[in-house]
Amino acid sequence: MPIQGSVLNSVAEVGNPTRSISAGAAQKGPVESFNGRLRDECLNEHLFPTLRHARHLIAEWRDDYNHHPPHSSLDGLTPREYHQRSEEDQNPEQS
Repeated sequence: MPIQGSVLNSVAEVGNPTRSISAGAAQKGPVESFNGRLRDECLNEHLFPTLRHARHLIAEWRDDYNHHPPHSSLDGLTPREYHQRSEEDQNPEQS
């Protein structure tokens, strides 16, 4: 019996329910898209002489990825612009 089957049997014996997660393309798509962008825009562009240097550059890339590029789901705004617009919409007397 493969290890996976042994683990599932052991878990079932102690009364814990298990759930299967299919490895379908719909679930992997966003992760693969992110991994591709990280690889293309950051990892392939830099040499990392130390782990500290790698962590620093990846943190900078992550900040840029999360806060600066426009997103189609936010009407072409960056997350920061969308947040500011949302605050202005909720507090119109302060504008």
